[in-house]
This record gives sequence, C-alpha cells and structure tokens, in this order.
Amino acid sequence: MTRIVVVFMLLIVNSNNAFSQVDELPERYRKDRQLSDQRIVRKGKAILLHMGGGIQSPGGDMSERFGNNGVIGLGLEYANEQNWFWGLEGHYLFGNSVKEDPLDILRTFPEGDIIGNNRTPASVVLRERGWYMGFGGAKLFPLIENRRAGIRIGLSAGWLQHKIRVQDDNSSVSQLAGDYVKGYDRLTGGLALNEFVGWQQFGSDKGWNFMIGLEFNQGFTNTLRDWDFNERRKLDDGRLDLRFGIRVNWTLPFYIHSAEKIYY
Repeated sequence: MTRIVVVFMLLIVNSNNAFSQVDELPERYRKDRQLSDQRIVRKGKAILLHMGGGIQSPGGDMSERFGNNGVIGLGLEYANEQNWFWGLEGHYLFGNSVKEDPLDILRTFPEGDIIGNNRTPASVVLRERGWYMGFGGAKLFPLIENRRAGIRIGLSAGWLQHKIRVQDDNSSVSQLAGDYVKGYDRLTGGLALNEFVGWQQFGSDKGWNFMIGLEFNQGFTNTLRDWDFNERRKLDDGRLDLRFGIRVNWTLPFYIHSAEKIYY
C-alpha cells in the first residue's frame, strides 16, 4: 500500500513539472505559435457555407409589378489561398406589396370584391414570390495585414423567376382553383446577373465570419404562361427586372489543411 501511494505521488509531481514546463515556455514563442496557427486558418483553402438575407427594392419592369421585398438565401463556395471564391448561390424572394392586379376581371364594381361560391366576398390576397439560382466567382481584397478581411467583389449568372401568388384563404373561388390560377399568377423567368460589393471577414472566432454589402440583380425575363386571363392575351413583351438592396451573410467555414483532412 505504501509503495502505491509513493508511486502515485511521484506521478503527480512529474505531471505538475510537465505542465509547469509548458507554462514556462517563452511568451514570445507561444504567441508566435498561436499567431502562426491563426494565419493558416485565415489564409488556407476552405469550403464555405453561407446563410443570410436582406432587403431589396425593385427597378425597371419589376417596380411596376412589385414593391420592396425580402430575401433569404444559401451559398456554397470553394476558397483558394489567393482569396478567390467559386460556387453556387440561391435566393428566395418574398413580399406583400403587389402593384398589378391580375384579378381585376373578377372584381365587382365599384366595391372591388371577389364573390366566392357561397355568394359572399372571398378573402383573396396577392403576394410576391420568386427565386434566383446562379453560379459565379468573387475576389477578396484584404485591407488588414495578416487577416482575411477586406472588400469583396462578386459576380454570378443564373436564372431568375417570380410570380404573383394568388392566395384564396378559404378556397371559395372556383375561378382560382387548380390550374386556373396559372392564368392569373403572371409567372415570369429568364437569365439574370447578380453582383455583390461589400465587406467580408474571417476571424479567429468562428462566430465572426460574415459579409455585408450591396447587391444588384438584373433579370432579362419574359412570361412563362401561354395566356393571361385578365389581359386576354399572352404577355410576350420582354422585361428588364432590376433589384438592388443590402445583404448580410453569416459564413460557416470548413478549412482544408491537407488533401485528406477538412477541419471546422
């Protein structure tokens, strides 16, 4: 028993000496080593997952159909050591401000009601819905020495699509049931460009990986419906749908330290 106690005490003493030796490392050496590790994380290759949102204002033909809208989105990028980024991004558009009225043909005059199947005014509201999906690249221009933080300029190309969502709360209007609603929703789509200019930062604290800036989108769109019931024709005029606003993204980085290992 005495021998066991002695051996145990010797182990404690040796372990304390080991820890004290680590603590007694030169302060400069420990700081240099920590800084070196941080620089590797900040400047190395990485796979980035972006999550965020923003507020946008319409322009061009878009402003005649909708008001301001919200946007939420995801992005997946590959970042190299030269601060170039390549990847996919997707945005979901939503809003409550609809300026055009595709249901005008169904409304009573002068009240402006839509009569349901039970011969009472129906509860029908209009909403903005849409999405953008694109592929592109970006470049980060660092402004702080030994840090991955600075001005980000990005460009992507993809597909923009939007429509007027006709929401019949009680499903009481037979003219808006099933495929009939497609004659009123003014579904529109086409090729689009998306640009971003703002601040991007990767910090040693994983919670401070973010970007914030201005976003611009130009959609070269046309109708995706063969007939509009309200206009009694196909809306085949070409459109220029513009959007611009502020976007904020939080970034989850997965740093690639070698060809076989990925670290968060």
